Amino acid sequence: MTRAWVLHPDIKSDPDRRDAPMALDEAVSLAHALPDLEVVGHEVVPLPRPQPGMLFGSGKIAELAERLKAAEVELVLVDGPVTPVQQRNLEKEWKVKLLDRTGLILEIFSDRAATREGVLQVEMAHLSYQRTRLVRAWTHLERQRGGLGFVGGPGETQIEADRRAIDEQLVRLRRQLDKVVRTRDLHRKARAKVPYPIVALVGYTNAGKSTLFNRLTGAEVMAKDMLFATLDPTMRKVTLPTGADVILSDTVGFISDLPTELVAAFRATLEEVLAADVVVHVRDISHPETDEQAADVRAILESLGVAEETAQIELWNKIDLLDADEAEALRLRATREDGVFVVSALTGQGLDEMLQAVTRALGEERRREELVLGYDEGRKRAWLFERGLVEGEQQGEDGFRLQLNWSARDRARFASMD
Repeated sequence: MTRAWVLHPDIKSDPDRRDAPMALDEAVSLAHALPDLEVVGHEVVPLPRPQPGMLFGSGKIAELAERLKAAEVELVLVDGPVTPVQQRNLEKEWKVKLLDRTGLILEIFSDRAATREGVLQVEMAHLSYQRTRLVRAWTHLERQRGGLGFVGGPGETQIEADRRAIDEQLVRLRRQLDKVVRTRDLHRKARAKVPYPIVALVGYTNAGKSTLFNRLTGAEVMAKDMLFATLDPTMRKVTLPTGADVILSDTVGFISDLPTELVAAFRATLEEVLAADVVVHVRDISHPETDEQAADVRAILESLGVAEETAQIELWNKIDLLDADEAEALRLRATREDGVFVVSALTGQGLDEMLQAVTRALGEERRREELVLGYDEGRKRAWLFERGLVEGEQQGEDGFRLQLNWSARDRARFASMD
């Protein structure tokens, strides 16, 4: 186990400054998401403004050096951006390895990514991050490499050689990723022929999406009290109360200050959200910063290009963690807001109402109708039976007389078979 210490710089001059104790709690949760780390200490460091060379002032650096040495710390996690120069200087001063927020999130992504696409995206994000930090390397990277002009020309520095190697690797990874994305696109097109509507679960990390997904589908997606427990979207078929089938998609959790290069790297992982017919925004309503988290999720959805016309439902989850008075007040509030439901993914409370709302949002209100198909229309008849739309059937002189229970969407798909 690596002994780690978490620091949250509370920068007074930062206009977007977050509540420091809350931000520190989240940073510690991020650290706990890596299995090989033991967090032996954490603190908020008040800072009027960042120092260009060292981030912190010299007095604070000396004070922290003593604490880190006494606790035998091997890794310092700084919850915020650290420049390559600051990282190099702090590592020298404290004689420890240092990761900033982006570096830590990348480590978690590396540990969690499960699909081929996820792994490739993480590698690309890692390399892009490393490329910007080559300047922090030790003096061996500043040596000039003589040459005969075969590779990079005479006098190419080690930094230039490393940067070129990273660029070549990025090109290779992009080609591999293009192949994976093309294969995935074929799968999506095959699914579109079914085609079931997609209901995507989104929300801040640790909001309870995977617990909800497991309860609705019976799947065993990793659902731990841990940030980024799910990184790759998992998809399962779910039958709504009306009998209609949908595909439920559990996606990676969002987080505040997620580096832009990571949002870009995981765009394809989140593309099921772009294809969704209904987006279900799961909120941890018991969290003190639930409103700020919800704002972060909405901003990311907007940046991903989720269409405004896509139906959205909001779930206020973890109601079981609140006392009776608070829970009742939230229920009353939710009744006054459109498309908001108070639920507990853990106990199942409120989920029936939520599923009925999903049904309404999909326009899946069903109607009983009779349909006559000729004996030569076996393919259409098979299609109706495959989807469980047939409640009864008689055979007559003119063909099959079918009693159907179907939605407008089913009817439209059936009509498109002509």
